[in-house]
Amino acid sequence: MGYYRVHTADIAWATKKPRGIFTTVGKLVDAKLLTEEEEKEYWKNREYFEKVLPVPPFYDQGNPEGAVTWFKDNEKGNDIYAQMTFYRDMCEKYGVKLYTTRCEEVPGRVIYEDDFQIAVVD
Repeated sequence: MGYYRVHTADIAWATKKPRGIFTTVGKLVDAKLLTEEEEKEYWKNREYFEKVLPVPPFYDQGNPEGAVTWFKDNEKGNDIYAQMTFYRDMCEKYGVKLYTTRCEEVPGRVIYEDDFQIAVVD
């Protein structure tokens, strides 16, 4: 099975890895760059994805190991990413370049896994 990570070139302080798409759009919200309508849509999308896409439990502890998540290149992982149009649209609108890194091997030591994603540390 393959894996892919959608990220920016910006390095996140917590993981020392490129910032993922969810955090990237969250940073746009924190910076008050989105319109009021876009921010409402952000919270609607966030609520949806937090219900549908499992949130790895290490985030509750502040991600102490600095794990990063990768989508599984399978039906569930690809479907959930396809649903993330709002996030991709906000990145495009606000000039945030997204990159997709792909690999065929597990890209680190797996500390979490579900049907959609894995979380790894170096």
